[in-house]
Amino acid sequence: MGAGYRCWIGDRLSRTKDCFMDTSYAVFCGIDVGKSDHHAVGLDTAGGRLFDKALPNDEARLRAVFADLAVHGPILVVVDQPNTIGALPVTVARACGHDVAYLPGLSMRRVADLYPGQAKTDARDAFIIADTARTMPHTMRRVDVGDETLTELGVLVGFDDDLAGEATRVSNRIRGLLTGIHPALERVLGPRINHLAVLEILSRYGGPVGIRQAGKRRITTLAVKHAPRMGARLAEEIFAALDAQTVTVPGSKAAEIVLPKLADSLKEVLQQRRAIGDDVERILDEHPLSQVLTSMPGIGVRTAARILIEIGDGSDFASAGHLAAYAGIAPVTHRSGTSIRGEHPARSGNRKLKRALFLSAFAALHDPTSRAYYDRKRAEGKKHNAALICLARRRCDVLHAMLKNKALYRAPVSAEAA
Repeated sequence: MGAGYRCWIGDRLSRTKDCFMDTSYAVFCGIDVGKSDHHAVGLDTAGGRLFDKALPNDEARLRAVFADLAVHGPILVVVDQPNTIGALPVTVARACGHDVAYLPGLSMRRVADLYPGQAKTDARDAFIIADTARTMPHTMRRVDVGDETLTELGVLVGFDDDLAGEATRVSNRIRGLLTGIHPALERVLGPRINHLAVLEILSRYGGPVGIRQAGKRRITTLAVKHAPRMGARLAEEIFAALDAQTVTVPGSKAAEIVLPKLADSLKEVLQQRRAIGDDVERILDEHPLSQVLTSMPGIGVRTAARILIEIGDGSDFASAGHLAAYAGIAPVTHRSGTSIRGEHPARSGNRKLKRALFLSAFAALHDPTSRAYYDRKRAEGKKHNAALICLARRRCDVLHAMLKNKALYRAPVSAEAA
């Protein structure tokens, strides 16, 4: 690595607020983390290997490795995953007094193409992580394990994501069963499958046969109990659907047994999601940026928690453009000579953050400012999803400014100001 390039890197670091590292490190320790074992590579400033071995996911062994490397001078420990399986190495390194950073997965994949060979091994990945920290420190990101609130939010939101996936799986299973034995009934219950009134009906009486045997009066009473405003109408639609089919499809008896169990399972999952949502809200309230994020239209508790988990206080991003590119909502320009030119949606980026920003843009359509901007993009010929991406990108500018200034959202004077 030439001296000129090193000077450029140092100058860039001094001018970039989103990078906390300096050039005083004597050792760069890259760790490719795993469930039971890690692989660590330690490099000196010249690229010489000081350590290159697999090591167990064990505190004592990690401390021993860090102690051996510390003999050569200050250490920067870099991991490819700071949470879950990478949490112990990060915590031990911090406890030993060493600086810690991580190399995002997208950066890791792109940097790996600069190194010879196509092999995918733990040893090669650990070397690439260490050498990238040595030669391209601007690609590193901070590890905010010191923020207990973010750590707890990460655990809860991760579990909530699992519950959301399970809820989707079970609801799809219920709708699939109903479609197979009684399509007309599925058209009534399917769109409302997560409503407690529907789940109670399925839980108590099963499928079409059990519901018909229960009678309209019982179904109406149960529906009104859990859905006072739509209960009577729901019961009417259910029995109208039952009357639309006179034949019994094979498999209906088994479905009558399975449907109550699936309904009970879905009720339990949804109840757990509500409880986790309360816990997320309670912990989120302890974070100083909670009110800043939730003051923006379209950002609720879960979305705010996801944004905090993915970008923290946003100080890693020098501009809104950097944040949008990281999220994958910045348009990518394709231009080469006389070939086709234009801008296309990015295929890369942080998918979880991209989804959070996209859904928050959709939820913000009730806001006049957001709706005006969305309508303007639709009038330009963009389809629904493309217009939402444009809105998410526009809101990213506002979000970055809010985080930077620690300021609450302020609506523009008029919708045209969007």
